[in-house]
Amino acid sequence: MSSTPGPDAQRPPQLSEHALRQALSELDAKIQTLHNRAHATAAGSPNTYQAHAEALEAKRARLAQQLVQAPAPADGTEPSVWAQILRGIENLREDLRNIL
Repeated sequence: MSSTPGPDAQRPPQLSEHALRQALSELDAKIQTLHNRAHATAAGSPNTYQAHAEALEAKRARLAQQLVQAPAPADGTEPSVWAQILRGIENLREDLRNIL
């Protein structure tokens, strides 16, 4: 029987500032929906809405922390796709150097 890892075991994705803000707003909407469903169910009902909402809140907190830690570009623009690819390649090179 497999189990889903908890929110603490999951690594937050590396997203751009715009994508992070969009993900946070989508998570807010999902969390609100789950809270509404949890309040609308009968007492003692075996539902997982509250647990799911708590897991999404933990994920949202990690993404918000990542947004706070992300360095803002000096000119206020998002890095280009090529700049992101170059950064990824440099990170891979550094990882390979550390392995070897």
